[in-house]
Amino acid sequence: MRKQKYWHVVQKILCPLLLLSVAACGQQSAPADSQPANDPAQDTKQLKVGIVQIVEHPALDAAREGFIAKLGQNGYEKDKQVVYDIKSAQGNMDQAVQIAQKFQADNVDLILAIATPAAQAAAQVTKDIPILFTAVTDPVAASLVQTMENPGGNVTGTTDMNPVEEQLKLVQELKADAKTVGIIYNSGEVNSKVQVDAAKAAAEKLGLTIREAAITSPTEVKQAAESMVGKVDAFYIPTDNMVVSSISAVIGVAESQKIPVVAGEENSVKSGAIATYGIDYSKLGEQTADMAAKILKGEAQPASMPVEKQAEMKLVLNKKAAEKMGVPLPQSLLDRAAEVVEQ
Repeated sequence: MRKQKYWHVVQKILCPLLLLSVAACGQQSAPADSQPANDPAQDTKQLKVGIVQIVEHPALDAAREGFIAKLGQNGYEKDKQVVYDIKSAQGNMDQAVQIAQKFQADNVDLILAIATPAAQAAAQVTKDIPILFTAVTDPVAASLVQTMENPGGNVTGTTDMNPVEEQLKLVQELKADAKTVGIIYNSGEVNSKVQVDAAKAAAEKLGLTIREAAITSPTEVKQAAESMVGKVDAFYIPTDNMVVSSISAVIGVAESQKIPVVAGEENSVKSGAIATYGIDYSKLGEQTADMAAKILKGEAQPASMPVEKQAEMKLVLNKKAAEKMGVPLPQSLLDRAAEVVEQ
C-alpha cells in the first residue's frame, strides 16, 4: 500500500512536468531549411545566361560588356546571381548554331545573341528559351520578330539601325566635290543588305552614287577596297561584322590613296575611320540588359516586349585619321562633335 501511495504521489509531480516539456519542445524554432516558401533568402538559384557573339570586334564587345555590367546593376551580378557562358562563333554561322544548341542542352535561363547571324542561329535552335538580341539592324527583315512593336515569339531585343542618310551627309561635309561612295559589305549578312539599300535610297536624295563590292570572306576585304581605287571619292563602312572586324585593311588602302572613310559606328572611327554619326554600343548593351532583367524577374515576356532602339546619336571624329587621309576637318564638324579622337 505504501508503495502504491508513493507511486501515486510521484505521478502527480512528474506528469505536469512532462507536459510542460512537450509543449516547450513544440514551440522551438523551426530549422533553417524550413523557412516559408516566400522568403527571398531561400531563393539562391544561380541563373545561367548564354552569350553567343558572331565575331569579336570593338562594337560587339562593347555591347556585351555593357550588357553584363548593367545586368549586374539590376541585381544579377556576374558569378554571383548569374553565371555566363560566353562564346564567339568566329564569323561562322554553323558554329553559331552549335553554340546555341549547347545553350539549349544546358537549359540556360536566357540567351543573349549579339549581331544578326548569332540571333538567327539562336532563334533557329530554340522556341522555348527567352532570346534577347542586340546589334541587329533589321529584326523584321531577318525574320527574328513579327513586328517591331509585337515580336510575337521568344525573341526580342535592341536594334542598331544607323541614321544612314546623316552618315552619308558627312561624306559631303568632308569632301564637298564627292560624287561616288564605295561600300564594302558581306553579301551573306541580312543587316548589311538592309544598310546598302538604305544607302542607295539616301544617296539618290543627296546626289551621290553608290558603288558596291560584295564579299564572302574577311580575306577579300583588302582586295575589294583596292578594286575601288580611282572609282570612288570616299568609303562608307556600314555596321557589317565581317568588314568591321577587318577594317584595318580598308583603312590601309584609304590612307595610301587619300580616300576619306566614314563609318557606321564610333569604334570604327577609333580604329581609323574619320567620322560617324551613330549609336553607342555600350549603351545599347545596357539597354538590352534592362530588358533582360524584366524577363528574368518574370515581369515581362519577349513576345510582348517591343524591339527598342537608341534615341541618342553622337558625332565622333578622328583627327589623326583625317590627317592621314589628307582631309581637313571643317570647323563646323568640330563644333558639333560629341567626341574628337586625337590618336
